[in-house]
Amino acid sequence: MGALFGPIMCLWFLVLAILGLISILAEPSVLRAVSPLYAVRFFLDHHWYGVLALGAVVLAVTGGEALYADMGHFGRRPIRLAWLWFVWPALLLNYFGQGALLLRDPTATQSPFYLLAPSWGLYPLVALATAATVIASQAVISGAFSVTRQAMQLGYCPRLTVVHTSAREIGQIYIPLVNWGLLAGVVVLVLIFRSSSNLAAAYGIAVTGTMAIDTILAAVVAATLWSWSRFAAIACAVAFLVVDLAFFGANVVKLFHGGWVPVVIAVAVFTLFSTWKRGRELLLRRLGLGAIDLDSFLAGIAAHPLHRVPGTAVFMTANIEGVPHALLHNLIHNKVLHERVVLLTVTNEDVPSIPAEERIALEPLAENFYRMLLRYGFKDEPDVPAALQACDAMGFEFNLMETSFFFSRETLISTKVPGMAQWREKLFISMARNAAGAMTFFRIPTNRVVELGSQVEL
Repeated sequence: MGALFGPIMCLWFLVLAILGLISILAEPSVLRAVSPLYAVRFFLDHHWYGVLALGAVVLAVTGGEALYADMGHFGRRPIRLAWLWFVWPALLLNYFGQGALLLRDPTATQSPFYLLAPSWGLYPLVALATAATVIASQAVISGAFSVTRQAMQLGYCPRLTVVHTSAREIGQIYIPLVNWGLLAGVVVLVLIFRSSSNLAAAYGIAVTGTMAIDTILAAVVAATLWSWSRFAAIACAVAFLVVDLAFFGANVVKLFHGGWVPVVIAVAVFTLFSTWKRGRELLLRRLGLGAIDLDSFLAGIAAHPLHRVPGTAVFMTANIEGVPHALLHNLIHNKVLHERVVLLTVTNEDVPSIPAEERIALEPLAENFYRMLLRYGFKDEPDVPAALQACDAMGFEFNLMETSFFFSRETLISTKVPGMAQWREKLFISMARNAAGAMTFFRIPTNRVVELGSQVEL
């Protein structure tokens, strides 16, 4: 895909730069626009209307953020190099070129971009622009896949089916549900707005709102992860927020002219993500209330030995202190234990990646029980069988054909117990019911899985 799209995008930005440079050479006085005095004079002359004009001006700087949405696919360095040394200069030259054209011919306001090209180049430019638009949309689509997977890893989104499209790059993924959701969203937006000019209001609020949020998040990161002083982080954030909120304020007036669409979408996504996060916390708390202390359980096994059968049993659990419900149900129904029992907990850290040597923590317990902790970052791909195979180097060998994985499948019931509003409980139950199975998410062979059910009241 990159081998096909890359040359086309390089040609696109090269054409933008050349067209802009030719126009600048014909009217070099446009370069005086770099002086901030012109911006100050514009606001002094037009007052409130000058502020409103920012709502249109901001559309000239949109689109660049799509590059950074793909950082999970390509890494930080390629994105930085592509933007700073190629995309940004090309766009800057083209916009200055359009300004130079308008200085020479004010009637070119009808379409300054296409009028930069000579008459014979109009149709080739339209074809190239169409191809570039289709390719640019892929950045947003693949970025949506990457962000969704990171939300899953951080516990804000239910598990969805993730298809890996590359044997070499772990970040190149495809999420069918997100793809179909984007298709439905695009069709609905086209039917509602009908033209790109009508969509500009919605786009302006979405982008400027995102910029303001990113500034606040950057300040939090600077203060907490980069060890900046609180004063420095706030001062830097305020400097950027002055610009971000000016653009956002200019677009707020368009709220009832299409700007409500991204607000509604944002509220819907926030509701879904926050409900899932809160619902998982409640579920773990409810499961923890009935959990048996692991040390007491092992002492009981030692005092009253059970029949042990050959093989290894791996019980997936989110609670590292208590006995997994699947283990208790297995004892109640089968009244046996495997020779070797592993209590496996998979955690997702708020960091991009966990080094392989720090990923696995194995602790031997009494009665041939083991506690295993697997740690992943939000860019890592959970793969339990691969992690178990890596335990061979630690002297703890796994034979996958002699290993059974036990899962607890909870049937959730909405109640009036304080925790979440009932409508959110029902929403969480619906999301949990439609989430992808843990065995698929953790890449566990289905023929090695045993599921044991239980009911949980939220």
